[in-house]
Amino acid sequence: MKHEGPSIRGWWTPETQAPAKGNHGIKQALMSLNESIYILDIQGEPGYARGGCAIMGDPAVTLNKFQQNPANGFPIKAWAPALSMEQLGDRTFKQRHGLKYPYIAGAMANGITSVEMVKSMAHNGMMGFLGAGGLSIPQIEEAVQQLNNALGTLPFGCNLIHSHGDPDMEMATVNLYLQYGVRCISAAAFMRITLPLVYYRVKGIHREPSGRIKTPNQIIAKVSRIEVARQFFSPPPEKMVQALLEQGLITDEEAALSRQIPMAQDLTAEADSGGHTDNRPAISLFPTMISLKDEFNRKFQYQAPLCVGFAGGISTPESAAAAFQMGAAYILTGSINQSCTESGTSNGVKALLAQAQQADVAMAPAADMFEIGARVQVLKRGTMFSVRAEKLYTIYKTYPSFDAVPPALQREVEEKMLRASFDATWESTRQFFMQRNISEVHRAEKDPQHKMALVFRSYLGQSSRWSITGDPDRKMDYQIWCGPAMGAFNQWVKGSFLENPEQRHVVDLALNLLFGACVCTRAAWLKTQTGDIPVDASGFIPMDRATLLQFSSTM
Repeated sequence: MKHEGPSIRGWWTPETQAPAKGNHGIKQALMSLNESIYILDIQGEPGYARGGCAIMGDPAVTLNKFQQNPANGFPIKAWAPALSMEQLGDRTFKQRHGLKYPYIAGAMANGITSVEMVKSMAHNGMMGFLGAGGLSIPQIEEAVQQLNNALGTLPFGCNLIHSHGDPDMEMATVNLYLQYGVRCISAAAFMRITLPLVYYRVKGIHREPSGRIKTPNQIIAKVSRIEVARQFFSPPPEKMVQALLEQGLITDEEAALSRQIPMAQDLTAEADSGGHTDNRPAISLFPTMISLKDEFNRKFQYQAPLCVGFAGGISTPESAAAAFQMGAAYILTGSINQSCTESGTSNGVKALLAQAQQADVAMAPAADMFEIGARVQVLKRGTMFSVRAEKLYTIYKTYPSFDAVPPALQREVEEKMLRASFDATWESTRQFFMQRNISEVHRAEKDPQHKMALVFRSYLGQSSRWSITGDPDRKMDYQIWCGPAMGAFNQWVKGSFLENPEQRHVVDLALNLLFGACVCTRAAWLKTQTGDIPVDASGFIPMDRATLLQFSSTM
């Protein structure tokens, strides 16, 4: 039988395991990540093999070599090399942060990404960011102390969310992180670089005896806008560095060396996601950020390369594989982690999330940036929050004060949303801001529309806490941050052990996504070379951790 032409890519001979005819076992073979897989021509019939010895190259050359020793040899129609979970992503990024796997559990605010979740990720070769946004300084301090005591040198991070209108809170959080040696933060919701952010990045920078610049404090920025990404890929702003120097917060050496480092060595391109989001399409956002990274690597010649990871919509093996194939240094998940047992939210919310479909999400006004019209993506299934929050924002934009709101609409707000009179709600809101940011109270006492905004923000802010605590009287007001990825995840795990939220553990989700991404990638490599692949070969059903790790290491 003559074998030649571009359809034959080499020749394969067995070592200990003979090839198999047909293609019914290809799916299982793809899951043996540490072995190459070959699609063979077995006497004119399709077949496959794992391992063995292969001679690859020009068909005419390999045919000649094979004819010199033809025993037990078979033509190779397609092949896929071994691909372990550890090989995914960018090696520089993993080494920089001490990770085995290129996977981050993103920071979901108010402690939803909990201490337990961060610990679990760290103990399994990944990283989690504590959801510090919305927590008080004492709450953050307690959580950081727990993490330091439990993890030692294992990698973990904390969130630093931009405090719009409250820079003191942002600086207090940074001072806390510096005090306790938190070496990595997730910078989220920033529209511009701020002084506290620069202080965190620059503090402690020094030159080692080898001449390399050591930056002990790492920032992983989460952005969706190119103008913001440019700021993070650039060195710290000179004016802010000078201001820190004049205040005695940094040294001359730290100020001088800051000119040679980027604000963030790593950047997460955030597409359509839960919580704060610009609903950016992943397929156009990520390549744009990659191009920007390459531009800034060339421009500044940093001693360590910039890296771009991907977030927003990562919830299936296919989406994870697509992110890595586009060049993601790592992937970051959010919405799906919220449904896990380690999540800091209530069991009722986890049950709602486990039922969500892809279209069960909506945009709603954000509590922290209400006046400027910022929005968050939330779950609409099983809650009225998005509808009620939108009505409050419309009232705020329409009327100069609550007194100017029509009486019927006033009653609706007080009875269905505030569940108290406007004046009573203002008093409790006033007490909150007297402790948190007294300037807001002074402004509200002069501006009735701002007073109305603060009262409405109190509803928006408390709605997320009602969902976290599982307040049964406020179920219709639950604010549950969620993107369409949640629905895609639920569809994927349907019928598997991960369908039940009580069996969802954050590490199991992560490992199944990474393992599945390897299977999908290997299947795609085969499909580009031959048509003798089952249509469901790339499909991957979640496996329990023990089985998955056995497949990835010994099969």
